Amino acid sequence: MSWLNASEIQAMGFGSLGNDVYISRHARLYNCPNIHIGDHVRIDDFCVLSAGVDGIQIGNYVHIAVFCSLIGQASIRLDDFSGLSSRVSIYSSNDDYSGSTLTNPTVPDAYKNVRHAPVHIGRHVIIGSGSVVLPGVTLSEGAAIATLALVKEDCLPFRIYAGTPARCIGERARDLLKCEERLKLDSQAKSATGIKR
Repeated sequence: MSWLNASEIQAMGFGSLGNDVYISRHARLYNCPNIHIGDHVRIDDFCVLSAGVDGIQIGNYVHIAVFCSLIGQASIRLDDFSGLSSRVSIYSSNDDYSGSTLTNPTVPDAYKNVRHAPVHIGRHVIIGSGSVVLPGVTLSEGAAIATLALVKEDCLPFRIYAGTPARCIGERARDLLKCEERLKLDSQAKSATGIKR
């Protein structure tokens, strides 16, 4: 993968930008002043992040894999340690499919009925390849979404969801919380001794 260098990333004009950020040269990010990126973030090839009025907030240790899209006028928030596998689509806006109004961005707003609602991806959430998350959804801490799921309702903490529409199929282990604590302790120790990772 070919990455933008630090000065190229700075020049994009993000609302805020952390350390150790990797953005592919082949990713497309729109309205960067409304995008906030934490530390240790990686955005891979052919991703599209299009921030609306309420912006996109990306926490620490977040991976957005190839061909993902985050699009919409309402906020999209990815908390620490969350991850999107390839071809995940997250929408904070969508058209009215009922046939009551016109659709698509070429039509003036007066003739459409677009729904805007924030999406919140909690800490340690993982979303499998090809899944779609619709406006207004909250994926609580530790939720795991299987491949090709359609998520249109909130998901409970540390539950596993699959299907179209997604439904709970089991519980997820919480061992990763101990791993997070070890990582934090190791990072603090390295910072104290001046060792770079």
